[in-house]
Amino acid sequence: MDFSLTEEQQMVRDMARDFSREQLLPRARKHDEQGCIDPEVFVGLAELGLWGLTIPEEHGGAGMGNFELALVLEELNAGCASTGVTVSVHNSLLGSPIRRFGTVEQQNDWLPQLASGERIGAYCLTEPNAGSDAGAVKTSARRDGDDWILDGTKIFVTNGAFAGLFIVYARTNPLEPGAKGMSAFLVPCEAEGLTVGKAEKKTGIRGSSTTEILFENLRLPKEALLGEENKGFTVAMDTLDGGRIGIASQGLGIGRACLEASIRYAKDREQFGRPIGRFQAIQWKLADMSTQLDASRMLVHRAALKRDAGERCSLEAAQSKLMASKTANFCADECLQIHGGAGYTDDFEVERLFRDARITEIYEGATDIQRIVIARSLLA
Repeated sequence: MDFSLTEEQQMVRDMARDFSREQLLPRARKHDEQGCIDPEVFVGLAELGLWGLTIPEEHGGAGMGNFELALVLEELNAGCASTGVTVSVHNSLLGSPIRRFGTVEQQNDWLPQLASGERIGAYCLTEPNAGSDAGAVKTSARRDGDDWILDGTKIFVTNGAFAGLFIVYARTNPLEPGAKGMSAFLVPCEAEGLTVGKAEKKTGIRGSSTTEILFENLRLPKEALLGEENKGFTVAMDTLDGGRIGIASQGLGIGRACLEASIRYAKDREQFGRPIGRFQAIQWKLADMSTQLDASRMLVHRAALKRDAGERCSLEAAQSKLMASKTANFCADECLQIHGGAGYTDDFEVERLFRDARITEIYEGATDIQRIVIARSLLA
């Protein structure tokens, strides 16, 4: 098996790495404290073509795949996880389903705007009573002539405060229980009846926008339906396969940043007359962090390559997210321990990494949900 990258893949990875080190890492603390990402970062992402990384060239994108996106997301998240998840959601949870399920007209209308960053994407599935149980969605879409009328509330919407286009999952057949009877809709931010609700105050990824989105008598044309009527759950689950690879890549980036910070500190910090990196207890922590990160990376890349090949990757995506998210938290915990009391203050980046890592085991399907997906695949 060849683990080497092509020249193009190395180029896009290095481009993202340079941008992360030069533009994101110096701003990460600021993003965390101010609760939003600097506008200059959005402009920089557009100039590099990262908003449209996986969008076809004919629609203004770079025409790359999930593998290249995973490379980019690891680099972005190593610098600023708030920026990383913003780019991940835009590419994986909005650009991807339009490419995979959209009509020619929908692709022509929306993909160029997403590729340029003119519109940022957001994914509206979770509701107050529909989290891990996505089939419990109560947001409704009812017919009114040729139009649809959308009513309901979505929560924990990443990019909600500034998104230009939302993919919204709503129940179109109230007589069908659970996952049946749901449909997906494309909703522009200017649609009358759409309101951005409260912004969440979060433990980590504080620079990322997370809001409620409210829909009240929102009228949509029939062309807003994405995919088949009452088949929206299929769209949602397929999309989440890609999203899970994206969050697994985020876990890699955060975990790697923890390892790199730990190595630097282990070389500089002295106790008992020598650098702490010369003590076996610290060396073993570094060894475990490095090994688990490499194992996670293999799983992420395998899942991404399988999705790019057009094969179903639900098992591989769940395995990669399970492993990478747990590794991110393991590395964050060990990094904090290596830094000791200093790591528990905001003098070092460790405390931010520790807070940012925690969400990777929750969103895009909690750790226990990944285990369920994996076990069902094994038992099928």
